[in-house]
Amino acid sequence: MGIYEELEARGLIAQVTDEAEIRELVNAGKAKFYIGFDPTADSLHVGHFMALCLMKRLQMAGNRPVVLLGGGTGYIGDPSGRTDMRSMMGADVIRHNCECFKRQMERFIDFEGENGAIVVNNADWLLNLNYIELLRDVGACFSVNNMLRAECYKQRMEKGLSFLEFNYMIMQSYDFYHLYKELGCNMQFGGDDQWSNMLGGTELIRRKLGKDAYAMTITLLMNSEGNKMGKTARGAVWLDPEKTPPFEFYQYWRNIADADVMKCIRMLTFIPVEEIDAMDGWEGAQLNRAKEILAYDLTALVHGEEEARRAKDTSISLFTGAMDDDNMPFTAVGEGNLVQDSINIMDLLVLCNLAASKSEARRLITQGGIQVSQNRVESIDFRVSRSMLEDGIIIQKGKKVFRKAGMNKQR
Repeated sequence: MGIYEELEARGLIAQVTDEAEIRELVNAGKAKFYIGFDPTADSLHVGHFMALCLMKRLQMAGNRPVVLLGGGTGYIGDPSGRTDMRSMMGADVIRHNCECFKRQMERFIDFEGENGAIVVNNADWLLNLNYIELLRDVGACFSVNNMLRAECYKQRMEKGLSFLEFNYMIMQSYDFYHLYKELGCNMQFGGDDQWSNMLGGTELIRRKLGKDAYAMTITLLMNSEGNKMGKTARGAVWLDPEKTPPFEFYQYWRNIADADVMKCIRMLTFIPVEEIDAMDGWEGAQLNRAKEILAYDLTALVHGEEEARRAKDTSISLFTGAMDDDNMPFTAVGEGNLVQDSINIMDLLVLCNLAASKSEARRLITQGGIQVSQNRVESIDFRVSRSMLEDGIIIQKGKKVFRKAGMNKQR
């Protein structure tokens, strides 16, 4: 089985421009491909994780990846899949986020050797473009009618698409054109919501250079209800352990729906396809075992084997009643959070990111979904005292979410 066939078997391939050519190039290890990462935050998240895993798989098959950091396109913001305009970021924030991305990527892809990954930043060419020259040389290659039909703009058209965002497709297309000329990049890979932008790049290369370049999108990671995975009630599942601790990361995958577990194992792990095929019929206790495998493997990929082992041990101890909380996520309660040497439970839930608001905290408590140190909280007026916090408490939300809180972090 070649790498292209493996990607097919894992359900990762969504759309391709020329299947025969792409299959031949990647199977022969002759693809020099790029994936773009716009620095919208100071950490990568689960959506980026899929792209990094694709890079790793293709690199292991002999192909050479180019990591494109969007230091230039980050000034504009990708409208794909958005119903509102992204927040505008300053130059310092964009540079900082790019540096954070580079450090995190080193865990996934190899930057050494003959097919070691190359890192480039499109700020190096986009920020120096002359507007009039760009309009004449590149703008003439784009049909506004075709752009308006692009999927990436449809949602934004309903609420209003700014001219700034309208230029994003041209910028991304120019990236592909530049990388083809300067580095010999013959392919672009990305999420399926990038298809229109990627086609713009192949068309620009064809019109300006008379050459063929190729694009392939990977399937978006959706759950059985049709929603994007990698998000919780508190927001994205981050790869930075300071934003999403390894235990929380492990628990996210351990607690996914039964209907999603085998798809996630197939798409995200590096378990051989033949072994996954043998797991397809698993049910009941075996399916719980599959969730443990998924959670452990992904935590090990992102945070290392030691953190994965600790997260697994903590998870098992919690659900067997042993309450080994050494590796549980911790929230420090400061003096400023206390009123008369205590804190209201609703305020504490919000502080611990167990509720997005006090109204949500109220609902959780009235429905009997909150326990403090294994005692159910019966009233929204319950207060946690300083002495309790100095000893440290464990807050449980529902059956599966735990967090330790206290005045001093103890390990």
